[in-house]
Amino acid sequence: MAHKIFISYKFADDNVCNINSTSSCTVRDYVNKLENELSKAHHIYKGESDDEDLSHLSEETIWNKLRDRIYDSSLTIVMISQNMKLPGVPEKNQWIPWEVSYSLKETSRKDKYGHDITGKSNALLAVVIPNVQGEYSYFIENKHCCKTGCRILYTHRLFKILGSNMFNQKEPNTHICSEGKTVYKGEHSYMVSAKWKDFLENAEKFIQTAYDLRKKIDEYEIQKEI
Repeated sequence: MAHKIFISYKFADDNVCNINSTSSCTVRDYVNKLENELSKAHHIYKGESDDEDLSHLSEETIWNKLRDRIYDSSLTIVMISQNMKLPGVPEKNQWIPWEVSYSLKETSRKDKYGHDITGKSNALLAVVIPNVQGEYSYFIENKHCCKTGCRILYTHRLFKILGSNMFNQKEPNTHICSEGKTVYKGEHSYMVSAKWKDFLENAEKFIQTAYDLRKKIDEYEIQKEI
C-alpha cells in the first residue's frame, strides 16, 4: 500500500558515513537515496526535492509550504544524525522539532466545501544514520549484560520531542536486568527506530510497524509540544 511520507532532517550535517563516490556527503544524500527507495515502492514523498530552491523565500513562507506537505502526509520519518542539533540554539528555533510537533498535532482545515477536516497524528519512524566513522553508537548501543542482550537508545541526545515519544507506552512490559537496569520489551515506543542499514534491508517492515502503532496511539503518552 502506498503512503504519503514526510522526511525531517538536518540538511547540511556532514558528520555522516560517505555513501557517495565523491569526497563530500551530507544527510541530504541519504534523503536522496531514501526518496528513490520510497518511489520504487510507490510511496509518495512529501518533502522538498534536492533541486528545489527555497533560499529566496522567507522562513514564514518556507514553514507554510512544509506545513502543507506535513498535513498531507501520514508518516514522518526523522533522519537521526550525530550533529542534527545545533549547539547553543534553543530547540524551538530549529526546524526538526517544529516539523515533528506539527506531524503529531490533529490539525483542522477546511475542505473545498467549507467543512472542517481534522487530520490524524502521523506515524513516526526514526532512521539512524551512521556517523563519519560508520558507527551508530552515538545513539544506539548493543549491550550483553543479559542472556538475551538488549539495546540502549541514548534518547537524551535527541531533540526532547523525539526522546519523549520513545519508551512512552502507558503500560510497558519491563524487567530488571542483572545490572539493575530496566529493560523494555515489545512495542515500548510510539516512535519506531532503525539503523540505516537495517532500514534499507527491510524498509516496508519498519514502515508498516510505524503504521500499526499509529492505530494504537491511545496506548502511548504522546508528546506534541516542543
